[in-house]
Amino acid sequence: MLRVREMTEADIEAVAAIRVRGWQFAYAGLMPQAYLDAMTVEEDAERRREHFARGRLAADNLVAERGGSVVGWSCTGPCRDEDAEPGDGELYALYVRPDQVATGVGRALLTESVRRATARGHAHLRLWVLQGNTRARRFYESAGFTPDGAEEPYEVDGVPVPELRYALPLPLPLPQGTHRQ
Repeated sequence: MLRVREMTEADIEAVAAIRVRGWQFAYAGLMPQAYLDAMTVEEDAERRREHFARGRLAADNLVAERGGSVVGWSCTGPCRDEDAEPGDGELYALYVRPDQVATGVGRALLTESVRRATARGHAHLRLWVLQGNTRARRFYESAGFTPDGAEEPYEVDGVPVPELRYALPLPLPLPQGTHRQ
């Protein structure tokens, strides 16, 4: 059984491991291997602790649990892009343990992230994805996200790894106590 819930401080090590292993899996061949190999769970956990301590109210950090183990993580909040519409949201991250890819974990996290972004009143949910990450692009496109034309000339250790921005229009949230027909 898969359960999506709020991330707690006790989840930081598991989330750091998911993020590091997720980068190493998803970005192999897209980024310099030496950069990916140098990533450590300990360094990432320290950054997660800092983000977690400052950003609990501004961001929704979610984890997916299966069989008592954290198998995925997502984080959403206000869009950070200067050219985005006021009030847009952003999916900052969505990572799944490599052995859990294509098992519904990512879809469950994305569904809950979209639900929360809608509840916060965001008109769009935006995200950045590496241009060469065709697996992730297919995943987001199957959920209704489309490229919005923005590109970022991202670079890792001197190697260009351009990113594309995707957007998903969100429905207006319903007033408290009402239901869709």
